[in-house]
Amino acid sequence: MIARAAVMIAAVGLVLTPLPAAAHRGHGVLSVVEIDARTGGVRVSHRIPAHDAEPALAQIAPDAQTSLDDPDAVEALKAYMLRTFSLRVNGAVVDLTLRDLTLGADEVRFEYVGQVPPADARAAIELRAAMFADIHGDEVNQVNVRRLGVTRTLVFTGPNAGTPQALDPIEH
Repeated sequence: MIARAAVMIAAVGLVLTPLPAAAHRGHGVLSVVEIDARTGGVRVSHRIPAHDAEPALAQIAPDAQTSLDDPDAVEALKAYMLRTFSLRVNGAVVDLTLRDLTLGADEVRFEYVGQVPPADARAAIELRAAMFADIHGDEVNQVNVRRLGVTRTLVFTGPNAGTPQALDPIEH
């Protein structure tokens, strides 16, 4: 009986052993776009696992150290993020300004602000979220768009991540 239990425990251990390695199978960025209908204020946040961002610096900032501790690498990453993410509201590009950058041990978080006319909070939106798709072939970027109490999600994947996606206007 004890021998049988030991064999079962060993078998379960062998089955579960690969789980820690499988815990992170893909690459992805979670972004949130919020548009305040009252003020027209736009907030955009990007959350990137640090273990995805740091190795990508080898391609983003080839002349810098592959480290989030290197100011040159971080500057290149800032420029890269603005180049690979875009937002249009009612056909007009929304200029985004970096408000905050958090370089954590587990996560890199970008916080941007922008402005649209308050009347455009209901207008059509076009997004492009190609962050890291040129580096990781399995990149999946999720963008949650919140406005007027409605949240819509767009997913940008792999080689098609650079293709803009649109959200229809919200009817009155």
